[in-house]
Amino acid sequence: MAPCWRILRGIRYRFLLVAARRQLCSLEFPKRYLNFKLDEKTAHSCLDLFKKETGVIYRTIGIDPSKVPKNPERFREWAVVLADVTLSTGKHYWEVTVKRSQEFRIGVAEANMSREECIGASDCSWVYAYLRRKWYSMSSNEMVPVDFFGKPDRVGFLLDCEDNKFSLIDVEKVAVISTITAEFKMPLVPAFALWDGELLTHSGMDILQGI
Repeated sequence: MAPCWRILRGIRYRFLLVAARRQLCSLEFPKRYLNFKLDEKTAHSCLDLFKKETGVIYRTIGIDPSKVPKNPERFREWAVVLADVTLSTGKHYWEVTVKRSQEFRIGVAEANMSREECIGASDCSWVYAYLRRKWYSMSSNEMVPVDFFGKPDRVGFLLDCEDNKFSLIDVEKVAVISTITAEFKMPLVPAFALWDGELLTHSGMDILQGI
């Protein structure tokens, strides 16, 4: 028969172990948010970044392309800019203020997509486009209307790398408006194109509950 002191030590050890597990479960670990800025190295010469590189504005008369630093990452033919982060796993959510633009595309693209193409024009990018007061999902230059969605000031986007889904979110109603499902080739990068006005991005946010 085991001595009493060994039994008591075993009970005390189990008690401390349970207490430690409870304390560990109660800890709030810092959440990992998607944080990004717009990457000036990729921006077309008619686009200017502002608000600490979280916003982009379209200039009808842009910078003379010959005066823009030569960079193989820069879009040369289309008014496109990419974010400065690549995504390969997990779920990621961000929002964009769109109230000051009437023609734009917002989506995700393969990080190494051709800088001679516009986002949405090939099978290397997947976007939601807004033009002529209507929304469209778009890839490979094929546009599918997104019905029953107006023009809010701000919209959300949810990328699910594991399920290969990219969704347009109604921020006010906290609802998924449309979802693109495709065989993404990682890594992906948030991508933006516009032909008037400005867009302002918002990252570092929780995924809205209920979507």
